[in-house]
Amino acid sequence: MNIRQLEIFRAIMRSGTLTAAAETLHISQPAVSKMLRHFESQLGYALFDRIGGRLVPTAEAELLFADADHLFREFEVVRDLAVRIRERKVGLLRIGASAPPTFALLPGVIARFKARNPEVKLIVRTLPAEELSEMIAVGEVDLGLTLSTIRAPMVRTELLRASPVVVLMHPDHPLAGLPHVTPPDLKGETLISYGSHADVGPPMDQAFERAGMTRTVHIEITPSISAVPLVRAGLGVALVDGLMPWADFPGIVARPFLPTVLMSLSLVTNGGRPPARFVREFTKHIRACV
Repeated sequence: MNIRQLEIFRAIMRSGTLTAAAETLHISQPAVSKMLRHFESQLGYALFDRIGGRLVPTAEAELLFADADHLFREFEVVRDLAVRIRERKVGLLRIGASAPPTFALLPGVIARFKARNPEVKLIVRTLPAEELSEMIAVGEVDLGLTLSTIRAPMVRTELLRASPVVVLMHPDHPLAGLPHVTPPDLKGETLISYGSHADVGPPMDQAFERAGMTRTVHIEITPSISAVPLVRAGLGVALVDGLMPWADFPGIVARPFLPTVLMSLSLVTNGGRPPARFVREFTKHIRACV
């Protein structure tokens, strides 16, 4: 048994005659008749009774047709999908990003991309830098956005922009009235921030040292969004990235931190393999939004 035999059998069942089946398949009627006889010979039983010049399906044919018809309906779905992929109407793109670019950039980027590719499926994962690096390297993520430096073999990093560190506080906090906040302004405050092991940790430590102070982190966080409920609850002020759209979070105000400390937003891809489909277009929209 092969697919062609099933296709001819299905066409006969659906059209009712050899001639109509031949027209449907764009082949000759003798060819259909010959292939049907060969198929019945292979099966070891008749699929049609010849009664008065008509083909009448046997009980065996009715049983076989149900599954054969289902099989070809599935095949037609796959065939249509293949055509739509060729025409760039559908596809898959896997994106990994840390929390700040997820909130600040991806909504605008995805809106632009989906306007041109409405049927492309996107998988968005919010990941720390270490996990993002691993998933890029093994091919489980097609492109990534991160504020942390990634140094790994075969992982390509492109700097997109620098984002300044800001200070978050409750709107009622005395520092909210300042145009900017400096290390001396933070003296005596409960500081919520990244640890010194983070990429931005040493530059922030140095900013405090130049002011004759030590940056003491009382509540250490990893993603900056973790600071939101803490600051809202009045548990301290936060020294975090300025990429997040902090103005969108009620109960939080952000002020520039001086001296300026920058964090680097980077695009991460796998340098050891060709880019996945749609990566170049998505990257173009990222650069436009940045």
